[in-house]
Amino acid sequence: MQHKLKKSEDLPSFKNPASLSTNGKAFNDLTAAPVATSTLDLHENGAIESHQAAPQLEQPKFTLASPPRLIHCDESHGLRIYHGNCLELLDAIAEKYPQGRFDMIFADPPYFLSNGGITCHAGRMVKVNKGDWDKSRGVELNHEFNLEWLRRCQRVLKPNGTIWVSGTHHVIFSIGYAIQQLGYKILNDIAWEKPNPPPNLSCRYFTHSTETVLWAAKDERSKHIFNYQEMRKITGKQMKTVWNMTAPGNGEKIHGKHPTQKPVALIERCLLASTKEGDLVFDPFLGGGTTAVAALKTKRKCVAIELDEAHAKLSVQRIKSEAERQSGDLFA
Repeated sequence: MQHKLKKSEDLPSFKNPASLSTNGKAFNDLTAAPVATSTLDLHENGAIESHQAAPQLEQPKFTLASPPRLIHCDESHGLRIYHGNCLELLDAIAEKYPQGRFDMIFADPPYFLSNGGITCHAGRMVKVNKGDWDKSRGVELNHEFNLEWLRRCQRVLKPNGTIWVSGTHHVIFSIGYAIQQLGYKILNDIAWEKPNPPPNLSCRYFTHSTETVLWAAKDERSKHIFNYQEMRKITGKQMKTVWNMTAPGNGEKIHGKHPTQKPVALIERCLLASTKEGDLVFDPFLGGGTTAVAALKTKRKCVAIELDEAHAKLSVQRIKSEAERQSGDLFA
């Protein structure tokens, strides 16, 4: 059945997350924000306080933390992990730090491909449905969501900060267009090549073996960091925009796995390319915690948030495990 787009005047606005519908018709799993941004205070210790009671959602699909709740704080490593809605957290951060807060953002947003398709995993045919958070609501709604979270990310970047956004063809063209609409400066498009991708079962398309990672500065005036020599050490010459890396192995999934988990090596390279030790990184869609783990391994600080409660708990497990491993290395 062909999906009929709604007229633009019928689409809900994402500009104020507190005004969104919660009747299950549009993004109630991604952007429902029962507490208005103006009622949230971000404290120095990372806690978020609300000044009014949150209205009840109508038949929530899963538990939402509202306001966003700090579930892991490791001041010794500069880590703060939240469970909740990234739009609310970004608005609270922007209000407290109007000049920008983060040196870099890594974002792996929903790809909007969980609509009944199939793929091959471990030699078996499986559905690609990852959860309600990954379902498409139509091209216009998907793009409006991308515009609004990218708008908020731009506000919290420092003047010379950069953002990396990963995605497949299902979402990356919307991301690229939104980035241009908002006045970011696109620096590179990286092709992450997977040497052993799952086969295409329909035999009607080329096998999908890459994902795109867009790298952009906050705006045209930004004097972004690029650690050229650090990248040159890896390849012995100027690094190209095609990066060949395997998908996360079993060693990165011992605490559980996320359906769109990225390899630690991929985010490590982004961090090493565009930040310095001690810099502060943000991830609005933390997933299985890879960005925070990569930040730990490269001695960067990290603030991140995840909407799904189970994945948020998985992230904390992975982060604690990596922190313990590093502490053990110090005393070895």
